[in-house]
Amino acid sequence: MPLLFAFLIPFLVWLNTFTQPTSNTPSWVKQVGAKTAPKYQTIFVVGKYKAVGDGKTLNTKAIQAAIDAAAKKGGVVTFAPGQYLTGSLFLKKGVTLQLDKGVTILGSENLKDYPEIQTRVAGVEMKWPAALLNILDQDNVAITGQGTVDGQGKVFWDAYWAMRKEYEPKGLRWIVDYDAKRPRTLLVSNASNVTLKGITLQRSGFWTVHILYSKNVTADGLVIRNNIGGHGPSTDGIDIDSSSYVLVQNCDIDCNDDNFCLKAGRDWDGLRVNRPTEYIVIRDCVAGAGAGLLTCGSETSGGIRHVLAHNLKAKGTSAGLRIKSALTRGGTVEDIVFEDVEMDGVGSAVEVEMNWNPSYSYSELPAGYTQETLPAHWKAMLMKVEPERGLPHYREVHVARLKVQNAKVGIRAAGLQNSILENFTLEDLAISAAKAGSINYAKDWTTKNVNIKAADQSTLAVQNSTDMKQ
Repeated sequence: MPLLFAFLIPFLVWLNTFTQPTSNTPSWVKQVGAKTAPKYQTIFVVGKYKAVGDGKTLNTKAIQAAIDAAAKKGGVVTFAPGQYLTGSLFLKKGVTLQLDKGVTILGSENLKDYPEIQTRVAGVEMKWPAALLNILDQDNVAITGQGTVDGQGKVFWDAYWAMRKEYEPKGLRWIVDYDAKRPRTLLVSNASNVTLKGITLQRSGFWTVHILYSKNVTADGLVIRNNIGGHGPSTDGIDIDSSSYVLVQNCDIDCNDDNFCLKAGRDWDGLRVNRPTEYIVIRDCVAGAGAGLLTCGSETSGGIRHVLAHNLKAKGTSAGLRIKSALTRGGTVEDIVFEDVEMDGVGSAVEVEMNWNPSYSYSELPAGYTQETLPAHWKAMLMKVEPERGLPHYREVHVARLKVQNAKVGIRAAGLQNSILENFTLEDLAISAAKAGSINYAKDWTTKNVNIKAADQSTLAVQNSTDMKQ
């Protein structure tokens, strides 16, 4: 027996190195994710509440009645196979919404079926349609199964593009995303101990999974497909917004904007709220089309910190690790660990910028409008931010063990003269790209075994930077 244990102990230690990040794992990692789950098993079948899975009958009231009944005793809401058309549904404490294989929730294409609620959208608190599935101000809720939630978002995509075509010539690009109201698919807001597991979500009208002002949330094994039947604008995959202790694992996302995204408020309104996103683990995930495998920003006002992202794969995203903000956002992005990542066909392997997308990022009221008659969210967007307070800051970013092929650019990192990129570590990067890229306005960077093979024979250009160590 002692001999057996003598063999097993080193073997288990060796095996564990394949499932854990190899850097020093911080103690807070053990605290992420839902700590409890609904325990009641009483079944509430939506058919008994007159829900019909024919893909045509609007079932909002029937399904909500089943949820409300389950909430009184605690229980599991289930569906017979079929397609269930519905507007906004609101889950409650102690309830599991079980979507088995063969079950599809179809989002209504009528915006009136999504009642407006007070929420945050793209970094600004305002009235906005509720999501298709909502977990608001609740604890101990789950959505599980192998079924599908289809937002049927194309009608909302088309409405957005029509409004953008109208607004852009008027100098109103900055407000289109807020005026073109579109339902999210799944919203977790001011909630705790929430488990989302196994389901497929597709064709979202706007962001797909939005985790807002919440803590101890697990998203496990979600599949997101938003490029079916078109390319929906702003159809982010999973957005973690001013939330903490969130675990995302085993997810597979193909969307038309940021795949896994961390946010913390925008401009004056985000600085007013001042709530960080922190203690986040993203692991064992895959990203296809989209704007970034892991994006921090562009909404950085409350700060983004203590993030561990590892064992990820990207094929075709616009960027791998992307940190972006604007000169009116403020906030600090810090203690970000991004390691053990494979990429193929991405835009930039590492992309860091502080003046992202000016036509969208900066709000300016054109002539012909009266301040007093503007909607509240317009006024919030137009509130001026002091220049010093508006500067974002990035520091303590660790990038290790990247294997990248067919990238357009290896590294593109640009700070500002008055906001230097501080204390970045790049270690064991093997990158094949069209261009090597550049680093500008950086300080106290450490690079070890960084190998960028550029098709144009360029080398990494470093400018306006000090204390760069190899």
